Amino acid sequence: MARTRMAVSDTPVGDVHLAVDAPVGTRRSDPLPLLVAHDGPEYSRRAHLVSTLRTATGEAEVPPTRVVLLEPGPRNERYAANPDWAEALTQHVLPRVLTAYAIDGKPTLMGASLGALASLQAEWLHPGTFGALFLQSGSFFRKRVDDEEDFEFWDRVTAFVSSVRRVRRRRTDARIVMTCGTGEGNLTNNRQMSQTLRRSGHDVALAELPGGHDWPSWHSAFDPHLFDALDRRER
Repeated sequence: MARTRMAVSDTPVGDVHLAVDAPVGTRRSDPLPLLVAHDGPEYSRRAHLVSTLRTATGEAEVPPTRVVLLEPGPRNERYAANPDWAEALTQHVLPRVLTAYAIDGKPTLMGASLGALASLQAEWLHPGTFGALFLQSGSFFRKRVDDEEDFEFWDRVTAFVSSVRRVRRRRTDARIVMTCGTGEGNLTNNRQMSQTLRRSGHDVALAELPGGHDWPSWHSAFDPHLFDALDRRER
């Protein structure tokens, strides 16, 4: 893949840095599916996201796909249910990318842990932006369920999760694919979030897989669950 680095300035959270990986031999004007990844450099380096997609493309499991690798910057501040990050991503970063590249259908947004939380919030606050969400081991903290009160953004995260639980109607038509390891502490809140989303009419699936809260476990979930999210995104 060919990688192009970009910086988006003057967003609500400051400058956002990213790289776009495009399949070799494609042009910017070629309409291709777009996958946007929170913690993109780590996903690429430690979970082999880009190389996995390249192999899957060669085996005709997914179409040629451009991948936006978002650098987290101040990660906790941005990803921990920060509405300013949701605005920066959907109203500043994504439009800049779509100005530079043609796209086939709506983008897919993915993330792990706080990145999964940020992915859900981005579509929740700006519904219709993404065609699919791929949420791995989301930090969907809830009072009385999780023991994370010392986390600096605990109140912000639990307030957003509570707001999702209060919704009684479907808020987004995006396909939501969730994965979580059976050996990690986030399993209960991921089960509860999937049930909450399903009750309010969302198209959601949760896969519980062997493993923990780590990059090898997230990598192992790509086939078939990420591929499913990419294949079934709304067009």
